[in-house]
Amino acid sequence: MTSIFKVVIASPALDKLVQPLSRDYTVIRGWLAQDPAIYLDAGVVVAAGDAPLDTQLLAMMPALRLVVCATRGYDGIDVDRLAAAGIAFSHVENVNEQDVADHALGTMIMHRRALLEGDRLVRGGRWERAAELPNRSFSNARVGIVGLGRIGRAVANRASAMRMSVSWWGPREKPARWPRAGSLIELARESDYLVVAARLHHNVGLVSREVLDALGPTGYLVNVSRGRLVNEDALIEALRDGRLGGAALDVFEQEPTPAARWDGVPNTFLTPHSSGKTAEAFHEMSKQVGTALARFFGTISPESESLNEDVAGPRRAGARGAR
Repeated sequence: MTSIFKVVIASPALDKLVQPLSRDYTVIRGWLAQDPAIYLDAGVVVAAGDAPLDTQLLAMMPALRLVVCATRGYDGIDVDRLAAAGIAFSHVENVNEQDVADHALGTMIMHRRALLEGDRLVRGGRWERAAELPNRSFSNARVGIVGLGRIGRAVANRASAMRMSVSWWGPREKPARWPRAGSLIELARESDYLVVAARLHHNVGLVSREVLDALGPTGYLVNVSRGRLVNEDALIEALRDGRLGGAALDVFEQEPTPAARWDGVPNTFLTPHSSGKTAEAFHEMSKQVGTALARFFGTISPESESLNEDVAGPRRAGARGAR
């Protein structure tokens, strides 16, 4: 049976939400061509936080009253503009920070222990050259974390458990058991691994050519936050020139990133913005989005409310969250 409550999914990246939400709502894929009349009485948009909302789509929704962001970070959404239009805003919390940190640590393990190179030796019948692998212990390896939010702290805890020396930098002092560097340049200069976990707001191009040069020819950059935090042209140039040792990138200036852009760029490990997209994270995201919608439409039961007190409710505006 078709529900009287309409929900518009704004991004194809959230297509997996269509099926679970369709059990309770009439779900519209907003990125597909539709009869404009279908949007007239739709009151909710579910969005991905790293993508700007389609203004043409919003213009077709005079009944819009709530935008639910399916990620904790929402740097692509102008919450102040929504507030000015009287549209409430909500986002999920504590969905995939631990998964993103796992991914960051995994790329460092892969690099430090030369896992890909070892696999290639065996498959290529070159076992006898194993002594040439750049295989190193984690003991006393230095990791610098850019941004000590939830992801940054999760990375720091894992790195500490791996016997790594941890430091961090952010624009504001925070209580932490790890030392804060005097500047980002200083952090890069003193790190073997520089892990970018900052939020994008006001930080476009934060990891500049100067930061990459400070990290140096033996340094390794890991970005699991937002692609635009890093000057990508400068990064590619530094990798090609050998001024930077390597990079593991899960995020890019443009997504999807053109494959040709990375042809011949050495010492890179690239993944398709997948660090936080685990089955468990999707389940939690789906649950929290469903709770936000049920609250808005007034269909949530008291029992469900008591089980989901940690879910952020609708609000008018707020500081932009981390990834």
